[in-house]
Amino acid sequence: MTETQTLIENRPPSVASLFLERVAATPDAEAYRHPVPAPSGQGPDDWASLTWRKAADRVFAAAAGLITLGVQPEQRVALASSTRVEWILADLGIMCAGAATTPVYPSTNAEESAYMLADSESRVLVAEDAAQLAKARRHRAELPALAHVVVIDDTEVTADEDDPEDWVLTLAELERRGAEYLKAHPDAVTDRIAALRPEQLATLIYTSGTTGRPKGVRLRHDAWSYMSRAIEATQLVHPDDVQYLWLPLAHVFGKVLTTGQISVGHVTAVDGRVDKIIENLPVVRPTYMAAVPRIFEKVYNGVAAKARAGGGAQYKIFRWAADTAREYAKVQQDNFRRTGSKAVPFGLAARHRIADALVYTKIRAAFGGRLRACISGASALAPDIGYFFAGAGIHILEGYGLTETSAASFVNPGEAYRTGTVGKPLPGTEVRIADDGEILLRSPGVMEAYHGQPERTAEVLEPDGWFHTGDIGELSPDGYLRITDRKKDLIKTSGGKYIAPAEIEGRFKAVCPFVSNILVHGADRNYCTALIALDEPAILGWAKEHGLDGRPYAEVVAAKETEELVDSYVRRLNEGLQRWQTIKKFRLLPRDLDVEHGELTPSLKLKRPVVERAYKNLIEEMYEGAREQ
Repeated sequence: MTETQTLIENRPPSVASLFLERVAATPDAEAYRHPVPAPSGQGPDDWASLTWRKAADRVFAAAAGLITLGVQPEQRVALASSTRVEWILADLGIMCAGAATTPVYPSTNAEESAYMLADSESRVLVAEDAAQLAKARRHRAELPALAHVVVIDDTEVTADEDDPEDWVLTLAELERRGAEYLKAHPDAVTDRIAALRPEQLATLIYTSGTTGRPKGVRLRHDAWSYMSRAIEATQLVHPDDVQYLWLPLAHVFGKVLTTGQISVGHVTAVDGRVDKIIENLPVVRPTYMAAVPRIFEKVYNGVAAKARAGGGAQYKIFRWAADTAREYAKVQQDNFRRTGSKAVPFGLAARHRIADALVYTKIRAAFGGRLRACISGASALAPDIGYFFAGAGIHILEGYGLTETSAASFVNPGEAYRTGTVGKPLPGTEVRIADDGEILLRSPGVMEAYHGQPERTAEVLEPDGWFHTGDIGELSPDGYLRITDRKKDLIKTSGGKYIAPAEIEGRFKAVCPFVSNILVHGADRNYCTALIALDEPAILGWAKEHGLDGRPYAEVVAAKETEELVDSYVRRLNEGLQRWQTIKKFRLLPRDLDVEHGELTPSLKLKRPVVERAYKNLIEEMYEGAREQ
């Protein structure tokens, strides 16, 4: 048996046991960093630290507090909060009490939140603030199982005479109760942890869902303990790493990062405020971080816009440096694949050194200057953007997984990464490609079932454990996976041609520095069209230089000059497509797509049916009087 096999097969039975192991191994090592906002918001935030020992004190107090509230093993405790250190401590406390966490995005509306709380039969809700508490109060009559709400930040919480007695308490109060309980029952939490079995429910996490109502995915303790050991076995992260964690912890991608950290034992700096990312990076100086592709797209567009604003010469230098980065990365990766050497021709290496001094060093400095690698997931990264960052020294390792597979199933292997692929399967994960191209997975990370939905479970999970992902892909001879599209998102034109819209959308994002979101349409039509939403800062910066200064976003988008600008990029896109893939017509949207309008999932995936319904008139307009083209 190899060292990797031993590591995975000897994994602990639960995340709680894994946490105990980590605390025992490195009690005084730093575990978490978190911001402490300056008074009245004046000046930069301070950062505080928790050692593993101090984190365990709070986790055990929270776990014991839940026990005093009557929470029993496998009962659900919902957690509605943004990404912050209290989210992690509460999640660990829930699992150490033997209960199961039900994450709820804080942006979820009251009706949908109530649906998740009711469907999961959550006994307790850990709510971030007064706004999250208000959602539960609004639907309290529909939540008979909800016995308590624990509020993390109670600064704006007011009493409500309709609240049942002891229905609302603070996280600080829960921890105080738990600490008192542990004085009288010192083994209460460790007894719960010792009783946990691998097959017990650890997390009931609802899919963000690009269509329909979310499904509750049942993930066992064994799924997370497997993930933790599999991540450790990849050797992509090390004990001396500093991770910057800002991703939503209600999403499975964020959640798996907290689990992997426990196994490896590195530091995690936690702050979910997206508007603070640029400010935090030079302070945290992470060695690795995870992000969704939209973040890298925005960084790229921002760098391009800044160069354009600097004048023609500066923009020419940027374009030259961007082309050099892509060429350098492609040649380097191709050589490494063929020969095991990353050497590049002398001339290209010389150009790259000049571009590095002029452009790339500034990009790396913006990420904190120590970034060894980024993990990208949740959706596909446009290869041209991936190659750009690779050539600039920001190595983006794409990965792949689903809520139903505990997030991580594939990841690119360190220096052998290949842009445009999601890498190789994690140790212990099996993969095969079905006859129709669908990716099938089997591993300990695969869900137990959809909560209360046996029919829907049977549709995707075979009796022998193979899970149907719904994604289409292809494997290289040496095991690298490339995702080509969602099975149900493939477009079949009226001419019988199959088109992968995500591939075209990704190409356009790499071509056009002004795009924020794009939806390609063409199912049962005789040609493809697109709805395009522009990135507001980027297009307003361009407008300032082209006679549209001072106009609001909607007016800039509606301007003829803007349409002509975007049309030039559409034509450039079409030059690299097959005839039946080309975009014949497009419409610019009056605003960007967003989570609040239900057009994007919280992980920023496009909800195609929602967008197509919302802009049905624009789509139909593009096909008026259409003939075969």
